[in-house]
Amino acid sequence: MKAINYFVVIEKIKEAPKTVGGLELTESQNSDVRYLKGKVISAGNLVEVIKENDIVWYDRHAGHGIEFEDKFYFVIKSSDIVLVD
Repeated sequence: MKAINYFVVIEKIKEAPKTVGGLELTESQNSDVRYLKGKVISAGNLVEVIKENDIVWYDRHAGHGIEFEDKFYFVIKSSDIVLVD
């Protein structure tokens, strides 16, 4: 699978539950977090700075999901990426 143009295919990285005063927060309880972390699987030919295996932070409302070879990925625009780790 290869992304084209300004699109990036990412695999979502699940964050470990966070604790606040001894209480564990699930992903659904942590909905105020705006950005999510993902691993780049493929970057389109017009994307300049981002490359495969980079860890990126992207807007939680960006893109759409796609299933490929029994795995679930997200396709987002490079402009939705705010940080490369």
